[in-house]
Amino acid sequence: MNRGTVAIAIVQHQVMIIQLVQGYSHHRRDRWLDVYTYTPFGDHLFLASSVPQARIASSDLLTIFPFRTTTTDMIELPAQAYQEFLQLKAKHQKKQESLWRAWKAKLR
Repeated sequence: MNRGTVAIAIVQHQVMIIQLVQGYSHHRRDRWLDVYTYTPFGDHLFLASSVPQARIASSDLLTIFPFRTTTTDMIELPAQAYQEFLQLKAKHQKKQESLWRAWKAKLR
């Protein structure tokens, strides 16, 4: 992955669009990625989040897109990438709801 690579990742328990701040190699010491984070602003459009920079584990990456961007304030995803984001977000939401229901059931 190179600087500017756009991907989908889990950041603070949320599915978000991220952009890599610097290049990444698959060495053991590179388990952490410095990224810019983006939140949805409408169809295909994402704006920098309220906490625009984060450090995430490389294992939190869900999908890496085959394109890069140099802008850091806004990203517009192609239709297929946007659909993939929506699907992963819905899947993650279902998983979280299931975990919550299981936890509540244990408390009863």
